[in-house]
Amino acid sequence: MVKKKLFFVVLLVPLFAFTLHKYYVSLCEIEYVEEQQSVQIIIGIFIDDLELTLNNVHNKKLNLATDDEANNIDSIYTNYLKESLKISINKNPKVIEYIGKEYDFDIVRFYIEITDVENISSFEIQNTVLINDFEDQQNIVKFKKDNFYKTFYLSRKNYKGLLNFQL
Repeated sequence: MVKKKLFFVVLLVPLFAFTLHKYYVSLCEIEYVEEQQSVQIIIGIFIDDLELTLNNVHNKKLNLATDDEANNIDSIYTNYLKESLKISINKNPKVIEYIGKEYDFDIVRFYIEITDVENISSFEIQNTVLINDFEDQQNIVKFKKDNFYKTFYLSRKNYKGLLNFQL
C-alpha cells in the first residue's frame, strides 16, 4: 500500500508541476507574397493574456470572445496591434492594415497586411505584444520570403529582429 501511494506521488507531482506553470507566448507568422506585393501576417495570442493587458490599458473589462464583448473591439485591437507591432521594410516604417480576427478556443488570431511592397531588401520587426504585463512573455516570429525561412524568439530583453537580403 505504501508503494502504491509513493508511486502516485512520484507520478502526479511532476504532472501538477506542468499544469501550475503558465507559459506566455504569441506566434506571429509573416509571409511576403511577391505576386500580390504584400506582406501577410497572422498573429496568435492567448485570449486571457490579451484580455488582461487590454483591460489594464483601457481600465475596464472588455469580455473578449464573449457575447458581452465591447462593441468597438476591432478598433481596440487595431490600435493595440499598431502600437505593439512595428515593421520597417527597406528601412521605411510601414503601416499595418488590420484585416480581421478569428477566435479559436482560447486563442485569437489576427490577420494583418502590408500592401504595395515591391521587394524586400531588409525587414525589421519590433514585437512588444504582452511584454508590459508578462515578464516571461515570448513572441515567436516566423518569417518566410520565397524559399527563405527565419524564426525570431523575441522577449522583453530582445524585442527586435532584423533581416537583410541581397537583391
